[in-house]
Amino acid sequence: MIADLPTPAERNAPPGSAESREQTRSEQLTRWLTGLVNSRDYGKLAELRRPTISQNAHIEAGWFDPTRREVFEQVAFLFAVYHQGAATPSKGYGSLGTAARRIGNSLGYGPDDAGAARLMDRLVASRKPPLRHLQHAITRLRSCDVPPPSWSRLADDLARWSDRQARIRYHWAVDFHAPPPRGAARNNRIKTTKDTLT
Repeated sequence: MIADLPTPAERNAPPGSAESREQTRSEQLTRWLTGLVNSRDYGKLAELRRPTISQNAHIEAGWFDPTRREVFEQVAFLFAVYHQGAATPSKGYGSLGTAARRIGNSLGYGPDDAGAARLMDRLVASRKPPLRHLQHAITRLRSCDVPPPSWSRLADDLARWSDRQARIRYHWAVDFHAPPPRGAARNNRIKTTKDTLT
């Protein structure tokens, strides 16, 4: 596969640098998915948006890690849903809990948005990776025009969903309910006060 080949920057990078380290399988999946958006491969992206039909694109996504095939196919589906009609790809950042904190509107975000709070409750209550609720979360992130979670981390988290040591659901909830940085909280209070006065 082309995605397995190192880029010229990786081949010429000094040993030990970030570019020279070997990518994890979930990072390779993300690289392949972002490549589909960059190359405008709308056919494969459309195939990936059909979750119940195992087509070539789903199979190709699963080959990045045959032991976690189903998870990789699900993440590819979620990626394609988020990037429908997008001109540039987003690798995202943080966990899904961190990303869900960005859901909302001027009345409140994350825990202060009733819909986001209910969605997070449904996500962390599920014993199996909740594809339907994940799709809803990704759709909300897209509609709010905010960055998604890290696709690589999402693949790793879903693969360890049932691992009691990893406590993925707990960590997502902690990330979702984490207080905002002090500077951000102060800026929000000032903005809210100004909005109230005008």
